[in-house]
Amino acid sequence: MSTQVIDAVRTPRGKAKPDGGLAEVPPTDLVGAVLTGVLGRVDLDPSLVDEVVVGCASQVDEQGGGVARTAALAAGLPDSVPGISVNRYCSSGLDAVAVGTGLIASGQAEIVLAGGVESVSRVPMFSDRGPLWGDLDLMTRLGAVHMGIAADIAATEGGFTRDALDAYGARTQRLAKEAWERGDYDRSLVVPDGATIDRDEHVRPSVDLEELASLPPAFAELGAQGQDQIAIDRLDGLDRVEHLHTRGTSPSVADGAAMTLLASDAAADRLGLAPRARIVRSAAAACEPIRMLLAGQQAVEQVLAKERLGPDDLDLVEFAEAFSALCLRFQQDLGVGDDRFNVNGGTIAMGHAFGATGTYLLTGLIDELERRDVRRGVAAVSGAAGSGAAILVERPR
Repeated sequence: MSTQVIDAVRTPRGKAKPDGGLAEVPPTDLVGAVLTGVLGRVDLDPSLVDEVVVGCASQVDEQGGGVARTAALAAGLPDSVPGISVNRYCSSGLDAVAVGTGLIASGQAEIVLAGGVESVSRVPMFSDRGPLWGDLDLMTRLGAVHMGIAADIAATEGGFTRDALDAYGARTQRLAKEAWERGDYDRSLVVPDGATIDRDEHVRPSVDLEELASLPPAFAELGAQGQDQIAIDRLDGLDRVEHLHTRGTSPSVADGAAMTLLASDAAADRLGLAPRARIVRSAAAACEPIRMLLAGQQAVEQVLAKERLGPDDLDLVEFAEAFSALCLRFQQDLGVGDDRFNVNGGTIAMGHAFGATGTYLLTGLIDELERRDVRRGVAAVSGAAGSGAAILVERPR
């Protein structure tokens, strides 16, 4: 039994600061906007929804207490529609879609709304006070470091230069600017009530290599506080961490939500719903926490291997820009050129709304597959603790 993506929508991404464009919109309302938005676009009776699945990385305060169920109720979905929240750090938005796909494949559901949300301006990063980033003894024992340190480890081990990282940062800003100017993001956009923006707020059209080259390293001070030593003690051959990433080659935190409408083959046929894509396969991967940001690439390799495909069989790749080095490594290892990789910019330019990022990538992937009239693509995210996820989709023939 296949799972079909009937439609997908997303809010713009706002800066995670008190005066950000979505800062006045509670996370339940962000979810509500994309829930009602995607249902309204296909004119589907909400009572037919069997489950709402929402990924969210910081499930405390306004995002606590089961944000999926709360948001569904607040959005006016029938009381009979259940909701479940999932958390695999930054890949949560993809994992929510994978959970929805599994529910459909098992026969437990026929219609699922699956997506993600994060309002970092209202629920700041690390608000859940998890030991993975708050207990130095445990971090040392597990080999867990801050994401920025892991990115600099990847740059150091991969031999990527500061110039190469900056060039990637400039590329993603340029592509994001061009995509917005062409209207490539307009098709999937839902603007929630209370928003003061109608496009991704982080995009900086004027950024250039000279400006990027002037930025100081972002994580050197954190490394000097003991996290570099954790890496040196655990990794053979590593005697120092080169701190090369800056705020221009790192993803800025953001607010936002995105949502897909999933259906079984039978439900799509019965209700006359025209699928935009089919979920071919999903995968979750994990690696050692010290190299945490490699797991998204590993998840892509898993889905390709299980489908007996290679990187050349992919028309497009949407890979979360968890720092420049990880993108350069992905392109280098899998041989994916600029013509297929993050072709409309990525999270470095547009912002990283942790629990929603995976669904943003999937939404943008389907939009671009249609725009180019090509068939197959993959969306993938790396996250904390050495976790990652990927989803492979195909458009109807």
